[in-house]
Amino acid sequence: MKAIENFLERLMFASRWLLAPFYLGLVGAIGVLLWYFGVEFLHLIPMAMQGEGSVVVGVLSLVDLVLVANLLIIIIFAGYENFVSKIDVGDHEDRPDWMGHVDFADLKMKLIGSIIAISGIELLKAFVSVSTHTNEQMAWKVGIHLTFVVTGVMFAVMDRLGGPKKQGAGG
Repeated sequence: MKAIENFLERLMFASRWLLAPFYLGLVGAIGVLLWYFGVEFLHLIPMAMQGEGSVVVGVLSLVDLVLVANLLIIIIFAGYENFVSKIDVGDHEDRPDWMGHVDFADLKMKLIGSIIAISGIELLKAFVSVSTHTNEQMAWKVGIHLTFVVTGVMFAVMDRLGGPKKQGAGG
């Protein structure tokens, strides 16, 4: 019976590697975002040169893409290290300080913070081009953003109520 238990536990522990293709897919998604960023940037250049359209909205779209790419990096690094294996790049000078110190609760807070920032950028883009939206559309955008903000505050309160953080946990 102990042999069966050991086999099952090893199998379940090894199953964490099934997550690796998901993280590789997210790396590919960053490549897709890079392509889309390039396309959006190329659209921004003539808009800025000819004064057509809203350059501010175009720049905010680029910022939005950067925030999404940053969010993916956080999810890739923290998720892989928390659930699959430690990332061993040695003492590389460019290794972010937070790598290896972000637990699931920290990842959740970084995720909701990034979503709120992305939602805020989308709302700002809508405010800049308010004449292209109906009052109902604007109300929905504000309502959705406020929902994200309230969710983030609730997560933060729950983490605070959950007790003190471990020593060395950074973010």
